[in-house]
Amino acid sequence: MGSRSKDEKALQPKQERRFGGSRAVLFVFATEGLENMAFISNAVSLVTYFYGYMNFSLTKSATTLTNFMGTSFLLALFGGFISDTYLSRFKTCVLFGCIELVGYAVLAVQAHFHQLRPTPCAGVAPNQVNQCEAADTSQAAIFYTGLYLIAFGTSGVKAALPSLGADQFDDKDPKGAAKLSSFFNWFLFSLTIGAIIGVTFIVWISTNEGWDWSFGVCTIAVLFAVIFVSMGKSLYRHNVPKGSPLIRILQVFVAAIQNRSLPTPEMANQLHEIHVKEAGLENEILKRTDQFRFLDRAAIIRTTIDGGASTSTNPGPWKLCTVTQVEETKIILRMLPIILSTVFMNTCLAQLQTFSIQQSTTMDRNLLGFKVPGPSIPVVPLLFMFILVPIYERIFVPFARKLTGIPTGIRHLQRIGVGLVLSAISMAVAGVIETKRKSMAIDYNMVDSADPLPMSVFWLGFQYAIFGAADMFTLVGLLEFFYAESSAGMKSLSTAISWCSLALGYFLSTVAVEIVNKVSGGWLASNNLNRDKLNYFYWLLAVISVLNFCFYLACASWYRYKKFEVKQVEDSSDVDTKGKTMAEMVGV
Repeated sequence: MGSRSKDEKALQPKQERRFGGSRAVLFVFATEGLENMAFISNAVSLVTYFYGYMNFSLTKSATTLTNFMGTSFLLALFGGFISDTYLSRFKTCVLFGCIELVGYAVLAVQAHFHQLRPTPCAGVAPNQVNQCEAADTSQAAIFYTGLYLIAFGTSGVKAALPSLGADQFDDKDPKGAAKLSSFFNWFLFSLTIGAIIGVTFIVWISTNEGWDWSFGVCTIAVLFAVIFVSMGKSLYRHNVPKGSPLIRILQVFVAAIQNRSLPTPEMANQLHEIHVKEAGLENEILKRTDQFRFLDRAAIIRTTIDGGASTSTNPGPWKLCTVTQVEETKIILRMLPIILSTVFMNTCLAQLQTFSIQQSTTMDRNLLGFKVPGPSIPVVPLLFMFILVPIYERIFVPFARKLTGIPTGIRHLQRIGVGLVLSAISMAVAGVIETKRKSMAIDYNMVDSADPLPMSVFWLGFQYAIFGAADMFTLVGLLEFFYAESSAGMKSLSTAISWCSLALGYFLSTVAVEIVNKVSGGWLASNNLNRDKLNYFYWLLAVISVLNFCFYLACASWYRYKKFEVKQVEDSSDVDTKGKTMAEMVGV
């Protein structure tokens, strides 16, 4: 009987192993939560380490932190390039995660051994801080090595990890769009949980136990992040690098310039394309669009006359490109105005992360007998995001799906637009709260007092909560939009572009403050928030945010979604939306 059952099992066909899906992305969520826990905890508190342990001035401390944050997000472009060109997304996450791990370990060692850093300025009067011992060359080298290894490592993880998770869902699945949207929502949820733990638990460790313990915990967190992403290797659907997307884009421009004197054919079938059946590949074939028509010249097939008969020639990739390659370049060009229109929102975010922290130091931070640390104030928007993401995913999306028939509830660009509107409202509310805070300082005759005002710090929760909702809409909308719209060969690079919006926002924030100070005669120049005109600055940001939203509407109306030559999805709602303009979708 036993042998017979064995024979029956042997005769049964071997089931094909399924890769990807919900099981695989659990490892991605765990990795993102742990990595972001370490990164965000330092993003909100490193300025105190620079000032108190490395003896940097307040100005240099703030500049160093801004440069670190901006560089971390900007380098995501390099990480995305490496992922798409040379390594798979999984290998990129592991490699750059290990680099980030080494960076935290270097800072932990420096923070632990006092010989590796200058003598702290504890007990020195504020007006004598400049007389403190500065870091010598070797100490500064160790510090910057560790700091920018973290920036370099986290950039690669941020570029490849969202794409790795999104790759686990089959784009041929009729429900693929809904599953992909759900993934990005829960990706933000895991990111938020990690950030909440970072700005509370790890910030508490750095404040009460020391920075060596804090960096040590971050090192362990990133170590487990690398372990978790590696544990899912056998379950992942792995992408195959398809060569440099930057080279392919450059080839289009070079070929279009060389063929600038040739007439552009009106029919798409007169342009060069390698079809899937001909090539035996599973690459997507993009259909020709009517924007940036000068680039179509890169796909013009040159013909020569030989014995009275015309024959086509293939002069090479720098003189002849496929229509799909041309459309891949057009997609990037169409995306640029979208990403530029979201930069100012992240400039507003940078102001909240700086000025709101300073506001909190002038307010009552007591909560049930516990004094809330200043760097932990950003937990307020994170808590709201923690609540809003499940509500959006479980309640709003199903309800909106019934109304619109769209698998994701609303379009990617609509979601981004909602975030931009909420960002403008947040700045306006911030101006109102600051006006109330200043009025209280005048009423209680505490304009020049260092004592906290009898006004709860949780009044700042209003502006933080609204901006948290804005971030939920825009950040996830951008990640989902860039992943869905980019071609198969540049998913990581396109995802990295969305992080560049944060980098440009951080860099622009410093420029914005300096310009406003010069033009206004010093709204933010007195180093005393009770005398500064921060409320005017917030209202100015609100007005500019409204103008920025108008610019975004124009860009969204102009955008054309990519179109496929061969439809793989049978979902009618998805087929109907391909190729429609944004104006048709949102009614602009």
